[in-house]
Amino acid sequence: MYHCRLLAGLLVLGVLCGVSVPVSAQKKDDKETKKETKKEGEKVTLKWKFEKNKEFFQKMTTETVQTMQVMGNPVTQKQKQTFYFSWKPTGQEGDKWTIEQRILGVAMEIDIGGSKISYDSQKEPAPNNPLAEFFKALERASFTITLDTKTLKVTDIKGRQDFVDSLVKANPQMKPLLDTILSEQALKEMAEPTFAVVSVDPVTPGKTWEKTTKLDMGPIGSYTNTYKYTLDGKEGKDDASNQLYKIGVTTALQYKAPGEGVNQGGLPFKIKSADLTSKNAQGTIIFDNERGRVSKSEMSLELSGSLNIEIGGQSTKVVLSQTQRSHVETTDESPIQKKS
Repeated sequence: MYHCRLLAGLLVLGVLCGVSVPVSAQKKDDKETKKETKKEGEKVTLKWKFEKNKEFFQKMTTETVQTMQVMGNPVTQKQKQTFYFSWKPTGQEGDKWTIEQRILGVAMEIDIGGSKISYDSQKEPAPNNPLAEFFKALERASFTITLDTKTLKVTDIKGRQDFVDSLVKANPQMKPLLDTILSEQALKEMAEPTFAVVSVDPVTPGKTWEKTTKLDMGPIGSYTNTYKYTLDGKEGKDDASNQLYKIGVTTALQYKAPGEGVNQGGLPFKIKSADLTSKNAQGTIIFDNERGRVSKSEMSLELSGSLNIEIGGQSTKVVLSQTQRSHVETTDESPIQKKS
């Protein structure tokens, strides 16, 4: 029972973290792009480009394998989650753009110690699926993001309360936790690293730039991520003869356990301390400079270490090993199909 409750809490985190994905942008005047590149000589200006009311779509798939030793019991958790998003730039004021994001569909395959749960919004749900209502609530989520294109900062995000309320309605006992970890600032921090895949300055092949973010998730702990990007150079052209650029990225992750006095948000356990290390955190981003958006990206991460967990006054050590791989692809047409 102990490790089942612990895994349930960590499962919630895994599902929620999948909500935040790279933001892409729409097409700008191609002549302007070519003019900027020519002006800088060997340098290139990679920029997000938006066109009002021009909608575009993304499919993000993440596969996670997590092995835990809890009170001497090995438990393996496998997740494959796919989110389908639409993005619609709706307005511009100076350097700031507003973008509406909607979750169009969700597919989940979860295996916890041999117990399997699956859900696909494009199919009729199986009867007695304990997470069906939760996943349906994710499907209805929408946000409005305000992006400062000059600094690549997310300055505002709307839709947070409606999102939390819909998840709470599907699973009321999660309210304290969701209110705690899905703060407005947390949602901004989840979205912001997406835009840092390009530099605010013109760059040459081999040039690097960095982005550091801190995500505080209350009783789950806090994460400091330092992203290091490197322009590898041109990657040829796609079928539409758009110029593509390859960007390499590495990530250094630092995890800090929540301190004393942190609101537990209804979690059945408390993380007392942790020693987690990431490695092989790297990936590749293909940036379409004509359209001004990420064409596709692939990322991988390995995480290992231990946590000291307290539940019901009892402390125990949890040994964790996790691998995660994600893939994002952007398209002009919706990848969503009708329910079968």
